[in-house]
Amino acid sequence: MRLAKELEAPEVVTIDTGSAPRIIHFGEDFLLEDLPVGTRVIYPRQPMAGLPNPRAAIRWALHHPLECDPLPAQLRPGMKVTIAIDDLSVPLPQMARPDLRQTMLEILLEMLADHGVDDVHIIIAIALHRKMTAAEVERMVGPKVFREFWPDRLYHHDAEDPSMMVELGRTRHGEPVRINRRAAESDLLIYANVNFVPMNGGHKSIGVGLTDYEGLKANHNPHAIRESWSYMDPKGPSELHRSIDRIGKIVEQHVNVFKIETAINNRMYGAGMEFLAKNEDDFTETDRLKFQALKWTLSRTPRALRREVFMRVPAPYELIAVYAGKTEAVHDKILEKSYEQYAVKVQGQADILIHGIPFISPYNVNSKALNPLLVQVMGLGYLFNLYRGRPLVKKGGVLILAHPCTDDFDTEHHPSYVEFFYRVLTETRDAAVHQHKYEEEFAKNPAYIEMYRRGHAYHGVHPLYMWYWGENGRQHVGKVIVVGAENEHVPRILGWERADTLAEAIAMARAEMGRSAQITMVHNAPVVLADVE
Repeated sequence: MRLAKELEAPEVVTIDTGSAPRIIHFGEDFLLEDLPVGTRVIYPRQPMAGLPNPRAAIRWALHHPLECDPLPAQLRPGMKVTIAIDDLSVPLPQMARPDLRQTMLEILLEMLADHGVDDVHIIIAIALHRKMTAAEVERMVGPKVFREFWPDRLYHHDAEDPSMMVELGRTRHGEPVRINRRAAESDLLIYANVNFVPMNGGHKSIGVGLTDYEGLKANHNPHAIRESWSYMDPKGPSELHRSIDRIGKIVEQHVNVFKIETAINNRMYGAGMEFLAKNEDDFTETDRLKFQALKWTLSRTPRALRREVFMRVPAPYELIAVYAGKTEAVHDKILEKSYEQYAVKVQGQADILIHGIPFISPYNVNSKALNPLLVQVMGLGYLFNLYRGRPLVKKGGVLILAHPCTDDFDTEHHPSYVEFFYRVLTETRDAAVHQHKYEEEFAKNPAYIEMYRRGHAYHGVHPLYMWYWGENGRQHVGKVIVVGAENEHVPRILGWERADTLAEAIAMARAEMGRSAQITMVHNAPVVLADVE
C-alpha cells in the first residue's frame, strides 16, 4: 500500500510509516535504505518525448537560425570553416549510438560539401581535459567521419601548443581572450553542443573549451567560484558565468560564430533498468525482482569489472530541442528546455541533505576509478549545485554523501591528482593557498604537460580546479558526513566525517541540527534540478 504522500510537485514525496526503502547510488553499487518518517525525497521528472525525426529537426534549425542568416546562405566555395564539438565529458553516461555529435557532423559536412567548402577542420574542444583515444573519438563521431578526417582534420585542441593559440584581446576586467588559432582564423566557426545540464553551452563552449591555462585563470579560481551561486543558473548571481560571458562577447567581435545547441531528455536508463528512476513505492513485483537480481550480481562481481560493465552501458537519451544561430539567443532557448526537463519545484531548504554518488563524473569516463577528488567534486561541486534560486540545503546545514571513498587513482588519466591529494591537501585544504602557492607549479610541471600533450592525462593543474569547483559548497555547508567509506584517511584528508551506515550519519547530523531537522534526499540519477522557493 502506498503511504508516501506527494508534496509541492508530483516528484516530491514525504516518507511515511509504510513507505518502501529507497535506492541510493553508492559508487559501483547501490544501498537500500529505510529513511526516517518525514524525510522529503525528490525524484527526477519523467523524460520528455523525444523529437520524432532528429535529423530533420537539426536541418530545420540550420535553415531557420536565431538572429542570423541561414547556414547555407553563409557558405561559399574556398572559405575556411572549423567545427568544434564537446568531448566525452558530456553526457553521462555515454549516449547510445549514434551520438548526437555524429548526427550533427554528418549533416554539417554534407551541407558544407554541397556548397563547395573543402577547407574544413573538426576540433574536439577539450581545454585542459584529457585527449580521447582513437576508439573513443570514432565512437563519438561515427566511422564515416572518423575515416575521412582523423587525425589530420579531426583532432584535439592542444592548450599547451603555443602555435595553436592566439590572443584576441582583453575584456574590460583585464581577462585575456585566448582561443584556438585555427578557430579564430576561420571564416566561420561552428560550435555543435550536446547540452547535458544548464551549465553546458553558451559562451562557455568556446571561451572555456578552446582556451588554455592562461585563459582559464580568469574564472577557474577560488574567488570566482565563491562569488557564484549555482553553476546551473547562468542568469543568476554567478561571477563564473559573468566572466565567461565577457570573454565570449570579445570572441564574437573577432570571429564569425554559428552556434548549434541541443537539449536531451533524462532517459538515462535503458530497457530493463528504468526502475532505477522510479519512486520505490510504485515498484511492481518485477521491478523488485530486477533490483534484487542486480544487487545479487553486483555482490559477486569485482569492483573493477562492475565499473567496466557500467561504463559500457549507454543511455538512450533522446533529442528534445535543437536551435542554431547566435550564441546567446540559442542558449536562452536551450536553457528554457533544460529547465522544463530537469527543474522540480521544492518548497523550502533542508537542514540535512542526502546524496548518493554514482560511479561516474564528467572527468572519469572510461577511467579505472572515481578518485577521492572526483568524489569531492561530485558531492560539493555538481550535486550541491544542482539547484536554482537557493541551495537545497540551508547555510550551515549537513550534507550526507554515500560512497566507499577508496583511494584508487587512474594514473594514466589523473597523474597530478595523486600528488595534489597526498602532498597538497594533507598540508592545507585552503583553496586560496592552493592558488597562490601551488597552482603555477602544477600548471607548468613539464612531466604533467607532456602527459597531457602526448598521452591521455588531464592537465597538471586540473586537480586544483576540481578542488576549487567544490569551494562554494564548502563555504556553504557546515559539515559533510560520508556513509560507507572503506577507510579513515580519505574522509580525513577531505575534511569530512564518516559513518558506517546511513542511520548513523543521520543521527550524527541530527545531533548537529536538532531532532526536528528537516531531511531531504535527492533521488539521483537521472538529473534533478531543485528549483527552491
